[in-house]
Amino acid sequence: MSRALIESEATTAPTRAALLARLAAPVTEPRFLESGAFATLRAVCARLLPGPAAIDIAGPIDTRLIRGEGDGWRYDSMPADGDAYAQGLAGIDRLTAERFGRSFVAASAAEQDAVLRATQTQAPRFFEELLAEASELFFAHPLAQSAIGYAGYADFPGWTAIGLDEHDPREPPLP
Repeated sequence: MSRALIESEATTAPTRAALLARLAAPVTEPRFLESGAFATLRAVCARLLPGPAAIDIAGPIDTRLIRGEGDGWRYDSMPADGDAYAQGLAGIDRLTAERFGRSFVAASAAEQDAVLRATQTQAPRFFEELLAEASELFFAHPLAQSAIGYAGYADFPGWTAIGLDEHDPREPPLP
């Protein structure tokens, strides 16, 4: 992602502020989750959405939870988001320990994948909520947007080339 495009007149001030905040240093110390649960969340997110380590997914989730904010929706059969995350992450670690004798963080990639598949089956609502929020945070990050050639945030002047396979002059070239 071109930082120059973020900081240009093509990007509105509120959008620029949001994107620059997303580029800020990742959260390294959890404030809501216990450190073990936070490490598990970080490892789960890395397996579900592998990408640049600079894209922090666990930090924004923890920040949302400490603020007591919702993420816009939840199943009424689920506990409050904070409880759901605490219970779900504890369940992931418990399942990993039962199957492989170690924590999720210490498990191999293949073991982690097996646990995530089992979680998807055994706790589908939690898994869906986690995957949805993690995906939303990942693709809202400027580094992920840059990786897929997305420049739609630079919408202040409007788009001129909107046809199929047309590229606006300010869009980054496709790989």
